[in-house]
Amino acid sequence: QFLMFLCRVKVGLFEYDLSNRFGVSISTVSNVLISWANFCYQRLGTLNIWPSKKQVFQYMPQSFKEKYPSTRVIIDCTEIKVEMSSSLLLKSQTYSNYKSANTLKGLIGISPSGSVSFVSQLFTGCISDREITERSGFLQLPFDKGDSIMADKGFNIQDLLDEVHVKLNIPPFLGMYDQMAGGDVLRTQSIAAERIHVERAINKIKSFHIFDQVIPLSLMGSINQIWTVCALLTLFQEPIISVS
Repeated sequence: QFLMFLCRVKVGLFEYDLSNRFGVSISTVSNVLISWANFCYQRLGTLNIWPSKKQVFQYMPQSFKEKYPSTRVIIDCTEIKVEMSSSLLLKSQTYSNYKSANTLKGLIGISPSGSVSFVSQLFTGCISDREITERSGFLQLPFDKGDSIMADKGFNIQDLLDEVHVKLNIPPFLGMYDQMAGGDVLRTQSIAAERIHVERAINKIKSFHIFDQVIPLSLMGSINQIWTVCALLTLFQEPIISVS
């Protein structure tokens, strides 16, 4: 059953295909998928994936230690496509202007060493980066005073982080100028070079080929569990950053 579950989420085999391969009915395949998604979610969900500040610094790459030593987590949002609902309300809520499709959106956080340290639940695709940061429980994480968060320009959330005494590192905005100052260009490049690791971590999650497909409405009740389990399973794979 666990092999069947992994064939569905990692390889992306369809339920009809799995029913033929394993010699069972499609309804059995569907039940196995949901049962194992819930079981793995409960077991893996007990893992404490939020590292202490000492652990973060211990495994922090040298480039971070030199330029952004207070970084506790790097965050970004990502979206997965879902089947269009017949409900006009749900259809409008899941429509993403960024993807021009119906999607679900989640917030992912990684430590500077590249390990997933936060996985939010999935929200409807119309949600903004700021709103998902507020609603996902991210601000309730046990930050230490003086920590900093690295993110993209879309996360204009410094006022929210002030409440937990955390600094935000995002690329500078162009503002009212026609051209960015030289110092701002260098800072943008410097942050982008480090922030790219969160995109690599997200790509590892999306290497579970179930996300190559448009998620059917029949899986909407379990997609949060599947998404979280796939994110946590990446912790058992090779790290994206080698720390010597």
